[in-house]
Amino acid sequence: QVQLVESGGGLVQAGGSLRLSCAASRSTFRLNTAGWYRQAPGTQRELVAEMFSSGNTNYADSVKGRFTISRDNAKTLYLQMNSLKPEDTAVYYCRLSSPWSREFNYWGQGTQVTVSS
Repeated sequence: QVQLVESGGGLVQAGGSLRLSCAASRSTFRLNTAGWYRQAPGTQRELVAEMFSSGNTNYADSVKGRFTISRDNAKTLYLQMNSLKPEDTAVYYCRLSSPWSREFNYWGQGTQVTVSS
């Protein structure tokens, strides 16, 4: 079992920045795929950014050039969000998964990001 706890959400004006953090209960980010997802009211949860065990990253087109996913050790994942837009408003979730095991799939509780215009 892995527990994931997100933090760093809040209210920010359009054009501002936030940095989200995801702390894992054990060292695992470098061994698996770690990602950030978001869900706005009335919409499906969508991928924002992900980092593979190799260090390679993948971003949604809507955030390319504005958001950066990173990890500073095996237990903490970040999402730096710059030039925020009102349409970025959502609950942001951290996810940990493995390409080798469907059962290895963990989510955090989410953190709210609200961008005012």
